[in-house]
Amino acid sequence: MVRQKFTAEFKREAVRLLERGDKPATQLALALGVPRNLLYKWRDAIATDGDQAFRGSGRRSPQQQELAQLRRQVARLEQKARS
Repeated sequence: MVRQKFTAEFKREAVRLLERGDKPATQLALALGVPRNLLYKWRDAIATDGDQAFRGSGRRSPQQQELAQLRRQVARLEQKARS
């Protein structure tokens, strides 16, 4: 199986469309040809890393990975609190 690669612009546009809410996530994912959970991962990455999301594919240190994970968790909890 070949792993697909998507540009940063594609990811940002997909998240913009997801947040716009014109289509359910499942329909949007099918239209874009990506798994639905990937849309949510991209959205979380943007929420956590902002403009730095999708910049290069450099390896993160364990501390950077943990920090990113904690930021995603905080973003999800804040989103739940707003609901």
